[in-house]
Amino acid sequence: MSSAEKYLKPEVIQSVARLDLRAKFIVEGFLSGLHTSPFQGFSVEFSEHRRYSQGDDVKDIDWLVYAKTDRYYIKKYQAETNLNGYLLMDLSESMAYTYRQDLTKFDYSICLAAALAYMMVHQQDPVGLMTFGEKIEASLPARSRRTQLANILAVLAKAKPVGPTEIAANLKRVGAMVRTKSLMMLFSDLLVDTEPVIEAIRMLRFAGHDVIIFHVLDEAEVTFPFDGMCDLREPESGQTMLIDAAGFRSEYIGALKELRDHYRKECLAIGADFVELDTSMRFDRALVEYLSQRKARF
Repeated sequence: MSSAEKYLKPEVIQSVARLDLRAKFIVEGFLSGLHTSPFQGFSVEFSEHRRYSQGDDVKDIDWLVYAKTDRYYIKKYQAETNLNGYLLMDLSESMAYTYRQDLTKFDYSICLAAALAYMMVHQQDPVGLMTFGEKIEASLPARSRRTQLANILAVLAKAKPVGPTEIAANLKRVGAMVRTKSLMMLFSDLLVDTEPVIEAIRMLRFAGHDVIIFHVLDEAEVTFPFDGMCDLREPESGQTMLIDAAGFRSEYIGALKELRDHYRKECLAIGADFVELDTSMRFDRALVEYLSQRKARF
């Protein structure tokens, strides 16, 4: 593993204190591994050209590219190459949970969001941010200037996961606020009623937005590594339940699989992407999903 790629590992990135450096190291680690991925040849700037098609103006042909490739390419217009994006961050108290990982679900999501903001700003893609619990707490309109990254990181650094959340209601608010077709990237553990969230995603898609759901869980929430009698507490309501871990494990893992399968199936039908993540996973999976969306757009 190269020195850059190691920063894709959550346990390493946790040792980096500054959020801007975390974002930079994650992206650099990701880019250093692109040569082994389906995106070979892409860099942080990406390709700004497309193949010449009949009907294109000959004046738009990039003759320098022709000299190198012996093929006709034209430079894309700015409107063709820009991708508006919004980072949507769930501030529910449950996002503060961690069992034995160094990063909570919220910390993990913040690192991913910062890395995506870093990528988008360096691609000159407008990117905005909204954080929410029961209501929208902070909102930054999508901008592509370099100062936008500092603005986004400042909001993320101050954000705290406290209290309950209203994911569906806030997704609808986002849809009402953002008129330009954009890529909506939601970071949440989705520990709420399923159907209202799916309906809100459907509304975003109907409005023309692309959607990526990053379902971020703690490693323990995926593997259920507990033994003996466990006193489980629901962080937002405070309710507790005493269970026998060994007897409950199979039922729990089956229910989680059913939940994620349901989300995946519904998102596929709607035309949204559903990405399963946990806090032990390298960060590059989420970045590949973003890159796939951007590549598909153009």
